Amino acid sequence: MSDVHLAPGSRPVTPSPRRPRTVLAMDAPVREALFDRAALERLAAVADVDPDLLVQDFADPAAADALGATEALLTGWGCPPITAGALALMPRLRTVVHAAGSVKEHVTQACWDRGITVASAADANAVPVAEFTVAAILFAGKRVLRAARAYREQRTAIDPFRLLADGGNHRRTVGVVGASRIGRRVIELLSPYDLDLLLHDPYVDADRAKAWGVRSVPLDTLARSSSIVTIHAPALPETRHLFDRATLALLPDGATLINTARGSLVDTEALTAELVAGRLDAVLDVTDPEVPDPASPLYDLPNVLLTPHIAGSLGNELPRLTQAALDELDRYARGLPYLAPVRAEDLTHSA
Repeated sequence: MSDVHLAPGSRPVTPSPRRPRTVLAMDAPVREALFDRAALERLAAVADVDPDLLVQDFADPAAADALGATEALLTGWGCPPITAGALALMPRLRTVVHAAGSVKEHVTQACWDRGITVASAADANAVPVAEFTVAAILFAGKRVLRAARAYREQRTAIDPFRLLADGGNHRRTVGVVGASRIGRRVIELLSPYDLDLLLHDPYVDADRAKAWGVRSVPLDTLARSSSIVTIHAPALPETRHLFDRATLALLPDGATLINTARGSLVDTEALTAELVAGRLDAVLDVTDPEVPDPASPLYDLPNVLLTPHIAGSLGNELPRLTQAALDELDRYARGLPYLAPVRAEDLTHSA
C-alpha cells in the first residue's frame, strides 16, 4: 500500500484490528464526491463494507441482507431518516457516523431511544463555512457590493472617498449570533482583525465570552450596535424567525446581514422588504424556502449577494469530511471514544 497516492488530508491505509460490518447510506453523487480511490482503500481497511452497495431507501429489498448484518452506518447528505421502522431492519446497528455536519435530518429520536451512538464530521465542515463567513464580513465592511456595482454601471473612475465614506474594517462592530462550532470558528478567525466583536448566545455567559475576546449582549443590543451581523444559531422551533420584522428594524441603516446557517432563522418576507427598500444589505447562502421563488427580488437586488448553499464543504474541501468520518469509524473499530460525538441533548442548542 505504500505506493498508493493519497489525496490531501488522507491518512495512511492501516488496517483496524476489527472491521465492523458497515453500510453506506447517502446520495450517489455524494458518495462519488467523498470517496476517491485512496479514501475507498482506507474505508476497506477500517470497515467490512461493500462500497458498491449504496442505501438510499432502507426498505429496499436489495439491501435487506446487508442492513440486517450491519453494525455501523456511514452516512452522508441524502441519507433517509433512520426511523423506528428502519431500525427494525437493522437489529445489529450500534453506531452512525456522518460524513457531513448536522445529523438532524436523518438521526431520529428512535436512534437515541435505542442507544445508538452517533458521530459526525461537523467540526470539519465548520471550517469552510467559517472561512466563507469571514470573507463575507470583510467584503461587507469594505462595501464591495456597492463599489462593484458603481464601477460596473459607471465604467469610469469612481470617487471612493465619497462613495465608500462609511467603508472599511477598522473598529467596525460585528455581531455574531450563536456560538456554535461555526460561530466559535468565526470568532477565532476574526481575532487578528481590529474589530469590535459582539456575541449573542443564551448558553454563553459573560466570562466565557470575554475569554473568547467578545462581549456577550442581548440580541436587541447586538442588532442595534452592529453594522454587520452573522447568524450561526441552530434551527429550532424557538429560533424560527429569530430575525423577525422587529429585530430587523433594529439594524442600523446600511447594515449587512449574513446568513450561512438556516433560512428559517430569518423572516424572509420582512428581510426582503428591507432589502428592496435599500436600507440593508445581505449575504444569503441559505433562504426560506431553500430555493427562493423564481420571481423573488433576491436574485436581482444589487445590495444582495445570493449564493446556492455553497458555504459548506465542496470540491477539494470534501476529503476533510471523509477523513474525519473515517477517523471516527476507525476509533469505533478500536474501541475508542469518538472525538466528535453527537449527543441528543446537544441538539437542543446546536445544529
